[in-house]
Amino acid sequence: MTAPMSRRSALLAAAASLAPFTSWAQGAYPHRPIQLIHGFGAGGNADVVARLVGQKLQESLKQPVVVEIKSGAGGSIASNAVAKAAPDGYSLVMLTGAHTVSAALRKSMPYDAVKDFAFLSTVSSFPFVVAVRAEHPARDLAELLAMARKDAGRISFTSVGVGSTQHMVGELLGATAQVKLLHIPYRGGGAPVQAVIAGDVDVLTDTLTVAAPHIKSGRLRALAITSAQAWPSMPGVAPVASVLPGFEVRSWLGLAAPAGTPAEVVQKLATEIHKALKAPDLQQALANAGSAAAPSSPEQMRAMVSSEIARWRDVIEQGGIPLQG
Repeated sequence: MTAPMSRRSALLAAAASLAPFTSWAQGAYPHRPIQLIHGFGAGGNADVVARLVGQKLQESLKQPVVVEIKSGAGGSIASNAVAKAAPDGYSLVMLTGAHTVSAALRKSMPYDAVKDFAFLSTVSSFPFVVAVRAEHPARDLAELLAMARKDAGRISFTSVGVGSTQHMVGELLGATAQVKLLHIPYRGGGAPVQAVIAGDVDVLTDTLTVAAPHIKSGRLRALAITSAQAWPSMPGVAPVASVLPGFEVRSWLGLAAPAGTPAEVVQKLATEIHKALKAPDLQQALANAGSAAAPSSPEQMRAMVSSEIARWRDVIEQGGIPLQG
């Protein structure tokens, strides 16, 4: 009996010595593919940047980062999917400025835009461009606004959905100029720009990611940029502020996970995002897409999201924009 028991004890001791290693190896993050969700159409700013950053994270984390689109409702469908996901670091969302706009504009949301997320880092900052089709009679922003004043509600603008930042840019433009513009929302991606090129909608208020190729090809004519000064990739385009003093809108993209994600996973992801954003090739790719790399700490991103919600609530109230159901 003694020998078999000794062998058994030895086996148990060996298993016990291996257990911590086995547990660590199975639990080390990440050990399976990561899902990166965003809420806008293929080819849009969120999609382009999600794929750029996802590729960098895939290289550094040594696991696939799979970009998935859940479009609609100004990005809130994607945000809700991640807010309700397991807080294990395998479901991430590429948030846009629409995350804060929706929180300010909608009467109710299926999630809390601050409390239900573990913020990781902002990724990029960018302005919007106001553009029309090449054949449009308005040659500059002043002419466009004069046309809108002459016939209230006739000049239309498009966006990637009700509650998107593009929507708010158009509303803010009209409110600041004291003119009525007609909002025509689309689901995102290339649909808004194609509608403007086709003449179905007068004005595009969108990112340079979407608009710049068509401006350069001559199919669209840029009237203004929403940054306070001219933007580096569009140096010949005047700021909206040259016509409407004080007007400025710059939006952002950033990554988040579900609330409750372990602190060590949040820190690892934040660290890898910051590394990715320091890479010259990614910085150049973002510049080509009309953005600038803009990393932040998780705490800074949380504070920014809270302040942006308050900012858009003020815009909505001052502009008399009705809350959405």
